[in-house]
Amino acid sequence: MKLVSAFLAGLIFGLGLIVAGMANPAKVLGFLDIAGRWDPSLALVMAGAVAVALPAFALAKRRDRALLGDEMQLPAARRVDRRLVLGSLVFGAGWGLAGVCPGPALVLAGAGLPGGLLFLAAMLAGMA
Repeated sequence: MKLVSAFLAGLIFGLGLIVAGMANPAKVLGFLDIAGRWDPSLALVMAGAVAVALPAFALAKRRDRALLGDEMQLPAARRVDRRLVLGSLVFGAGWGLAGVCPGPALVLAGAGLPGGLLFLAAMLAGMA
């Protein structure tokens, strides 16, 4: 059941990225171009994601176990340190230059698109 639920969650997430346009680097770059031809539509996607995530995390904080029985594992770190700031800067620079972040990169790589495969390889190298 855990494998099926993980597959379905990933499938729904990937389809959501495609439908929302977040797997389209040109759309993402249009969203990030606030000084030019700004496309605010992805802000609505992000607002929708936050609206879904906030109550889900509030519920998760009150539980000891996930719905399928595993121990609940939520991030405990609250401190902003140098590694977090540098990692955020690198993530933002990569997102701004390529118009792709990790979730959409997996969608693009899964579709066999060269840009997605290249971004995924660079992301894995950066993580290593």
